[in-house]
Amino acid sequence: QVQLVESGGGLVQPGGSLRLSCAVSGSITASNAMGWYRQAPGKQRELVASINILGITNNADSVKGRFTISRDNAKNTVYLQMNSLKPEDTAVYFCNKLGRPWSWGQGTQVTVSS
Repeated sequence: QVQLVESGGGLVQPGGSLRLSCAVSGSITASNAMGWYRQAPGKQRELVASINILGITNNADSVKGRFTISRDNAKNTVYLQMNSLKPEDTAVYFCNKLGRPWSWGQGTQVTVSS
């Protein structure tokens, strides 16, 4: 069973940066398109960034120009670099593959507040 472990969240002031990491068990990251999702209180989980097996990325309009997704297949890890953070970016962030997801990890909390 695939396990996903997200880390790197925390409390940051508006305009700050964070780098999230997602460790995926097993050597399967390279053969799957991966994404970072987030879920804010009272809202549905949404996809914010994705990267396919060729390394082509796509971002939601709300994070374009601020977030960058990347992957290290040798380390089975997916990253999300978040810059120019805004209070509306506050959420629990998860990673998973696109399409039919694996079991979700616990996520990592990102709080943007002054």
